[in-house]
Amino acid sequence: MNITAADVNKLRTMTGAGMMDCKKALTEANGDFDAAVDYLRKKGQKISASRSDRDAKEGAVIAQTSADGKTGVIVSLNCETDFVAKNEDFVNFAKEITTLALDKQPENLEALKALELNGLSIADRLTEQVGKIGEKIDINRYEILHAEGVAAYIHGSNRMGVLVAMNQAANDTTTAAGKDAAMQVAAMNPIAVNADGVDQETIRREIEVGKEQARAEGKPEEMLEKIAQGKLNKFYKDSTLLAQEFVKDGSKTVAQMLDTSSKGLTISEFKRVALG
Repeated sequence: MNITAADVNKLRTMTGAGMMDCKKALTEANGDFDAAVDYLRKKGQKISASRSDRDAKEGAVIAQTSADGKTGVIVSLNCETDFVAKNEDFVNFAKEITTLALDKQPENLEALKALELNGLSIADRLTEQVGKIGEKIDINRYEILHAEGVAAYIHGSNRMGVLVAMNQAANDTTTAAGKDAAMQVAAMNPIAVNADGVDQETIRREIEVGKEQARAEGKPEEMLEKIAQGKLNKFYKDSTLLAQEFVKDGSKTVAQMLDTSSKGLTISEFKRVALG
């Protein structure tokens, strides 16, 4: 049948696919728009499969909190190039997914992809985007955090998102302090909230390294354990959030900054998602 320029333009508007792709889809579908959309989606699936081994290290990381401040989510929507990552439509797509995640609060990434967004599952929307953009597009990370109060921070033009769980309800004061703590997480990348959160293998390794360093310095064997424990405490100060020097004011630890902001305020958990 005769496919008009108006038909092609209509399908382009509906799908965002290229002109020649739309013309071919309509030709294959004998002018049936629903079948043409399916054709384009199937083409997207093929592109997605052929690009499964490509690196998708660019993208947009979005962190949001709920209106009551008790839940936060992070979504990392990934693509292959910085050009696509900075595209307004791509960033808005990431924000749409994040808003839906915050509303529905799926428990994991698989459940998130199964959610319906504008009449299609997010998984199908991702496939649609692959067909439209021609790059590997996928959700690389999804994190959700529940607490008495949650604060969020997005760093570096959507290149990193952080959530922190607070033991007090979110208000102007606690949220500001929580955001400062989240900025600390972004900048310093602590391995745990405090010493209690450091895994035993890391502790064992740090003690062994401390002993070997002391031994190489000629310290007596009977002193090695004590010296290594001292080095471990220094490691905790450098590598755990609450013990770190606060980057905005080195005279305070993060724990002291939080307590000064609101008496008894502390952080119990954090999530950090970065591109690359």
